[in-house]
Amino acid sequence: MLRFRNLASGSTGNATLVEGGSNGACGPQARRRLLVDCGLGIRQLEWRLDAAGVALNELDAVFITHEHSDHIGCVQKLALRHRIPVWMSQGTHEALGSPDLDGLLRIARDGEAIDLGAFEARPFTVPHDAREPLHLRCSDGATHIGLLTDLGHASEHVLEQLQGCHALLLESNHDAEMLQASAYPAFLKRRISGRLGHLPNHVAAGILGAVRHTGLQRVVAAHLSAQNNRPELARAALADALGWPQEAVDVAHPREGTGWIEVG
Repeated sequence: MLRFRNLASGSTGNATLVEGGSNGACGPQARRRLLVDCGLGIRQLEWRLDAAGVALNELDAVFITHEHSDHIGCVQKLALRHRIPVWMSQGTHEALGSPDLDGLLRIARDGEAIDLGAFEARPFTVPHDAREPLHLRCSDGATHIGLLTDLGHASEHVLEQLQGCHALLLESNHDAEMLQASAYPAFLKRRISGRLGHLPNHVAAGILGAVRHTGLQRVVAAHLSAQNNRPELARAALADALGWPQEAVDVAHPREGTGWIEVG
């Protein structure tokens, strides 16, 4: 069984914990924990992990999707203090200035699975305005979770990676009309709404329409803009695409994230 818990979602910081395996088990079935993005200060991350029942030194690895500050946060301090391997693309590492991680850096590549024992994380490229952004599909062989929080549109490659997932954490960043009516400068509106920017509610809904299947159990709307979206708008758009009641769609809170979501 896999489960995940968003710890923070939005421009102020992003982090999601994925867990598989069993407590007390040995070998491949031992409990493993992957932190996807680390866009918080070390103290905030510690508090939120503690609320999830996990200590900093119980993390087995960190995966960084791209170099933007709301996804990087305290990763270097965390890795060096607790000797935790950090996975990221070569492009992301270079965009960060090639920081020295004292042998803890692991280079992630599109389509090359990261073996965590109890489950694997398979990176895939996404269209976003970063050097070499990667997002993840996590699987224990029976259960599949897609994590997708920063992209401007869904390429065919992205849609392929999301097929057959039982749970999705999916960006639903903004309402297109709210963004255009906002006080944001024109250049920022163009960046956010562009093909390398962030997903509006209706495009996120279109992605769900393209990958929905009878085995899809949970959907979490993530990375909502505090200025240009509202939870009820994102929830309504995604629920409508799925034919689900609105209360069946979760929304990640920017500071509190979600509770644990078990899949399988």
